[in-house]
Amino acid sequence: MTNTVMKAWQLPAMGMARLEVVQRPIPAPGPNELLVKVAAVSLNYRDALVIEGALLPVPPTMPFVPVSDMVGQVVAAGSATTRFKPGDQVLANFWTQWLDGQPPAAMIQHGLSLGGPLPGMLAQYVLIHEDVAVAAPGSLSDEEACTLPVAALTAWFALAEAGHVRAGQTVVVQGTGGVSLFGLQFATALGARVIVTSRSDGKLSRAAGLGSWATINTSQTPDWGRAVVELTEGEGADQILEMMGGDNLAQSVRAVAGGGNILQIGFMKGTDIRLPAIPLQLRRAALRGVSVGHRRSFEDMNRAIDVLRIKPVIDRVFSFAEVPQAFARLKEGPFGKVVIRTA
Repeated sequence: MTNTVMKAWQLPAMGMARLEVVQRPIPAPGPNELLVKVAAVSLNYRDALVIEGALLPVPPTMPFVPVSDMVGQVVAAGSATTRFKPGDQVLANFWTQWLDGQPPAAMIQHGLSLGGPLPGMLAQYVLIHEDVAVAAPGSLSDEEACTLPVAALTAWFALAEAGHVRAGQTVVVQGTGGVSLFGLQFATALGARVIVTSRSDGKLSRAAGLGSWATINTSQTPDWGRAVVELTEGEGADQILEMMGGDNLAQSVRAVAGGGNILQIGFMKGTDIRLPAIPLQLRRAALRGVSVGHRRSFEDMNRAIDVLRIKPVIDRVFSFAEVPQAFARLKEGPFGKVVIRTA
């Protein structure tokens, strides 16, 4: 490798307005590390919250490189690495030490996560431990693959690991953000019928084009939980991807089927959730928190993506010089993922 310096976007202090592009030396991998030339990154709502200082209990060490998602090619491997070699195309697992089974206790304090508090991926080269790396699906482009580590794995883990979705079940997906669209695609591919909720008829029309079974405009039908029950002839939904939080949980409880799952993922309406206890009990439903997933599930998902030929939905691709514009687009509420090409 002839280059010795790279570009990276960093924060000298918290705040979106403080994002700056700098030159840094390209780091050398330690014994168990991989040096990855980043091809593309994608943005998540979490990234903006971290940058604004609104999520982590303790600010990361400054200067700080943000963003959790990336795909890239291994260009150098440490002397003790065994899992990957130069030339391999890899992704990085968000929860760096959660490999399988129960998560480590440090997750409760937001520890161990890429893009805050650990350094992120918004750079031309990054170092990751070989245990963090996951092989990228061979059927996807760089722009498509970089969308997987947070949004796709969250949806997959909610449905496949936490909810154990089965063919013939009904799944409610709230909104049309990255997690929601992946939930629509995964659930449909696994044989479930999917109801999508949104305030936008235009976005609901596009969701129908991705295979949704039914749609509900929540601006026109605020009592969408009752609408779900009516659509399912009184049964309700077996799985609900709860993206809103706040008092939206009351509608999810109304919509859930007996013995169903409400999978708490997002908090667009607030981090405090409110729900009626008695209907939840009478339905024998489960409320379960989901926060991305472990490496083994990531590998399972990538194999499924190749087999099921699932293509991530991309809203727009920006250049590495257009990072502020990419975050502005994220704030607007895109349909699908916002991607930044790093190369």
